[in-house]
Amino acid sequence: MLLGKVVGTVVSTRKEPVLDGSTFLLVRGIDAEGKPTSTLVVAVDAVGAGVGEVVLYASGSSARQTERTKDRPVDAVIMAIVDQVEVEGRLTFTK
Repeated sequence: MLLGKVVGTVVSTRKEPVLDGSTFLLVRGIDAEGKPTSTLVVAVDAVGAGVGEVVLYASGSSARQTERTKDRPVDAVIMAIVDQVEVEGRLTFTK
């Protein structure tokens, strides 16, 4: 799992039928301190996340392990909305 921040949405009116009803969000990877990394991915949202939220996401074959993405052509999925991050006893993020 990776930490990321939802920075936008992606709208696709034409897509593979197995992806109908899926919401696509643009996620930028962040480090444990909340600083952006160079990673920017389009992820299927499996939990109802929104722009500005810190999330956990998976990529590669792990992205196809949720109920929403099983056996679908997905390379990234948002699987959790983060409430807080603690690093070495110090909170670095609180929702």
